[in-house]
Amino acid sequence: MAFESLTDKLSNIFKNLRGKGRLTEEDVKTALKEVKMALLEADVNFKVVKQFISTVQERAVGSDVLNGLNPGQTVIKIVNEEMIALMGSETTQIAYQPGKAITVIMMSGLQGAGKTTATAKLAGKMKLKGKKPLLVACDIYRPAAIKQLQVNGEKVQVDVFSMGENHSPVNIAKAAIEHAQKNGHDVVILDTAGRLHIDEDMMKELQEIKSNVTVHQTLLVVDAMTGQDAVNVAKEFDEKVGVDGIILSKLDGDTRGGAALSVKAVTGKPILYVGMGEKLSDLEQFYPDRMASRILGMGDVLSLIEKAQNEIEIDEDKSKKMASNMKKGKFDFEDYLESMKQMKNMGGLSSILSMLPGMGAKMGDISSMIDDKQLSQFEAIVLSMTPEERRSPKLLNPSRKHRIARGAGVDIAIVNRFIKQFEQGQKMMKQMGGFSKKRHGGFGGLGGMRFPF
Repeated sequence: MAFESLTDKLSNIFKNLRGKGRLTEEDVKTALKEVKMALLEADVNFKVVKQFISTVQERAVGSDVLNGLNPGQTVIKIVNEEMIALMGSETTQIAYQPGKAITVIMMSGLQGAGKTTATAKLAGKMKLKGKKPLLVACDIYRPAAIKQLQVNGEKVQVDVFSMGENHSPVNIAKAAIEHAQKNGHDVVILDTAGRLHIDEDMMKELQEIKSNVTVHQTLLVVDAMTGQDAVNVAKEFDEKVGVDGIILSKLDGDTRGGAALSVKAVTGKPILYVGMGEKLSDLEQFYPDRMASRILGMGDVLSLIEKAQNEIEIDEDKSKKMASNMKKGKFDFEDYLESMKQMKNMGGLSSILSMLPGMGAKMGDISSMIDDKQLSQFEAIVLSMTPEERRSPKLLNPSRKHRIARGAGVDIAIVNRFIKQFEQGQKMMKQMGGFSKKRHGGFGGLGGMRFPF
């Protein structure tokens, strides 16, 4: 997960700061030297790190900080504020044309950065907000690029305009805007061609589109996993074509996160969205304050709540019934399957835990305990039960358990262990009486989300 290593290092540094009753100027400088090394190892731009540390140090060594009641906490607060400023301070939205005027957005980026996927994800987001976007296939070079856009467009239920591979991107863009005007689309998103590296042909094509069509927003998709290369790419695109905003893809991958912390400071261009998974719904609005909070191990509960509210379809009657069952200790295997479904929709258990306050530094230990294969086995076990067995676990005698083990393809010992753990969980729920839905949105949940643990 992005930033995991950086979060661990910063959490340890801040833990040492908080452990001291009083701070000296030397304490602050020593801590910031460690912060500097952690940021550089996370592939944050050297000049950005130098300026960041200088600003934090200037604010942190003042007498009002060092002589305050909570000097360690104050220094952390300063680091948090400066990190937010580094990434843009305020959340930037896509600027749409007023009234019924069509907004034309040109997507750009190198091949392999995930541009076409990000384009469809963006269109899906706009559709949810009441817009009627039109995806336009302007990549006439890469094999299957048009088909990929059409498939993704269908998944997010957004229309795709294509003229095949025998027309110029400029003419395709012009025709698409005419099509949008006739069919009531208010946003046109041009999916342009990428290359494996920046070259004159690609830049010339983008410039020609902008010269012949009124482009209101030029967005650049960069691969967060490429670190400082992503920042360099953004800088060059902006200088040659002009960029209004950036989408960071693959931020959920094995990335050190340096691009997210550097790109705004180096290019002056805001990050609009971040890709946090492979699903077409895994595109998150970029909030500098929430990202800083995640990086510093303070969690991101607001984003977690939004995920629970926006991405999970919850049947209200089913939700009430599940909450009631939990209070009575009657949470059955049907409820368990529903919980698993909801958890998957939110990106899995690791994704949920990473957003909870204080979990950042512990994620390394917890990740080793979260076995996706084991969770899949548990799901297979429940799916191998009959509907009656799921609703009445007391029916599970030895012969039924053996049948379930064969159906799930697991050893009988795994089935027995899982059922025993489930029964223990039922007892615990009954003892706790459940949390008030009014206060917590359901047992162990956020906005109706319930976790299978």
